[in-house]
Amino acid sequence: MVRSTPYIVLVWLYLIFLSVPGSYAQEKPQAPAAKKESAPAAPSRSKVHPFWDGTNAWLFLGTGAARTLDYFSTLNMRRRGRQEILLTNDVVDNHAAFATIEAAGTGVSIGAAYLFHRTGHHTLERWVSIVHVSAATTGSVRNYCLRTAHPATTSKP
Repeated sequence: MVRSTPYIVLVWLYLIFLSVPGSYAQEKPQAPAAKKESAPAAPSRSKVHPFWDGTNAWLFLGTGAARTLDYFSTLNMRRRGRQEILLTNDVVDNHAAFATIEAAGTGVSIGAAYLFHRTGHHTLERWVSIVHVSAATTGSVRNYCLRTAHPATTSKP
């Protein structure tokens, strides 16, 4: 153990010398560079992406799929005797009108994402679709998890 002490000291000294920055006392100090008057920098185009890029295409596909799932889960819920809470039952029971409303919801989501894209809010552009997919999927799962409503039975004498 006594013999290993000098090696430990050498390792520590080596690590200390590696961590200390080099001495620059012999170098000539550099004069600060003169400030140049320049026009304000244009916004960086590095984060700008085309609207129909791969990420948005998948997010819009997810939005359409979530709305389709919502359509079928709501129809299933109505067949089981449950009541729709966001729309009237007459609208949901009219399958063509309800499908049009679901498609319009997808279109509005894509339109909102486009507005955010055009105004440079690219993070919000993505979040519109993410929140829409999450909300529609959650509602669909809820519809499928509801118990079937049993009609009240009347006793006949």
